[in-house]
Amino acid sequence: MTDRTDRTDHTSRPGAGEFAAVDAELAARGFTRMHFELDRIETLLDLLGSPQRAYPSIHLTGTNGKTSTARMIDSLLRAFGLHTGRYTSPHLETVRERISLDGEPVDEARFVATYREVKPLADLVDQRSAEPLTYFDLTTALAFATFADAPVDVAVVEVGLGGAEDATNVLQAGVAVLTPIGLDHTEWLGDTLEDIALHKAGIIHSGATVIAAAQEEEAARPILERCAEVGATVAREGAEFGVLRRAVAVGGQVLTIQGLGGVYEEVFVPLHGAHQAQNAAVALAAVEAFLGAGAKRQLDIEAVREGFASTSSPGRLEKVRNAPTVLLDGAHNPHGMAATVTALQEEFAFSKLVGVLAVLGDKDAAGLVELLEPVLDSLVVTRNTSPRAMPADELAELAREVFGPDRVQVAADMPDAIEAAVAEAEADVPGELSGVGVLVTGSVVTVADARRLLKR
Repeated sequence: MTDRTDRTDHTSRPGAGEFAAVDAELAARGFTRMHFELDRIETLLDLLGSPQRAYPSIHLTGTNGKTSTARMIDSLLRAFGLHTGRYTSPHLETVRERISLDGEPVDEARFVATYREVKPLADLVDQRSAEPLTYFDLTTALAFATFADAPVDVAVVEVGLGGAEDATNVLQAGVAVLTPIGLDHTEWLGDTLEDIALHKAGIIHSGATVIAAAQEEEAARPILERCAEVGATVAREGAEFGVLRRAVAVGGQVLTIQGLGGVYEEVFVPLHGAHQAQNAAVALAAVEAFLGAGAKRQLDIEAVREGFASTSSPGRLEKVRNAPTVLLDGAHNPHGMAATVTALQEEFAFSKLVGVLAVLGDKDAAGLVELLEPVLDSLVVTRNTSPRAMPADELAELAREVFGPDRVQVAADMPDAIEAAVAEAEADVPGELSGVGVLVTGSVVTVADARRLLKR
């Protein structure tokens, strides 16, 4: 067994305000500053001794489902006794959520201690570069260093955006996972599925095993071409693995999954929607590939059941209140919202559902509104706390074109929006409120804003 002595220097444990200061220094690099180039992160990691080479990795990209799938993979690996590091983005409440050890966000002391070690070298790279390291560059380096220091048996790493030029693509992981690809971030990745898939297929490296969710033909082609180009082995949903059966259950769903190594029955997943069932099949295949299961060996079914049963995915149809039920969902593009709407129709029986919607200005707000209209009785539009947020009045104009003026309210901020939505949901409802709900959606930032209020 690997020595897991915590090597963090607790003799200089940070004070209560030091994590806040580090968080502010990171934020000053700009959450939304996009500069895609691997030279800076590669230089920084070389100076750190290439921590990303200290453990094997599973690398994930795609348009939707990455974080949920990463969390499932993490949970499954831990059920098989492995110590895991997980890097996902964005975060809901604290940057520490991006860097998890054995399923838990890294604590403030370790985060600050690692930052202290990395920052002088990051400053050196900044001085030598025309562009300083981005927020995402630096959190990526912090994650890889944290995982090496822990140490972990395996890292589960989600790309930030795209794939080929994403800071995480220094991994050259042995297992590459591609969740469903749709149109998003077109200003950076291109405006066709083929262009976007080409970027995302860049995480596939020589000799890798690729686990690919079912894709549109336009997206599948670049993935298969990349596999052929670098000699990667590919397993595809619908051919080598997939969901055979699913049934709605209290708190989630029960699945029968065809894995790479055989059929896994009576697997409970505490998440809602056919898209989460698909994510589960992808996650299981990725773990099978990593652990060497296949045609001649199946994973232990009890460990698989344990891993899935302990999975969570905050902000993905997450219930945070009862009477009325309040659900939070971070769908921010039409591909993701379509999955959310389908799950609402199939797995929830609301007699009345009111939406709260806040989106970022560069998203397809009209597409989101059109998808939501059939499942919502009314809509409250607002803006979230992102500097990129679409103004509420502008969003209201789009919403009224679809919902009509009588079904749309405007609120200045999230507290007012939630209050208005709850009041609207409860209005004219005789008896108990068990069939009444509020859905807060449109962006991960929207969910984070609501979660801070409702979890308080």
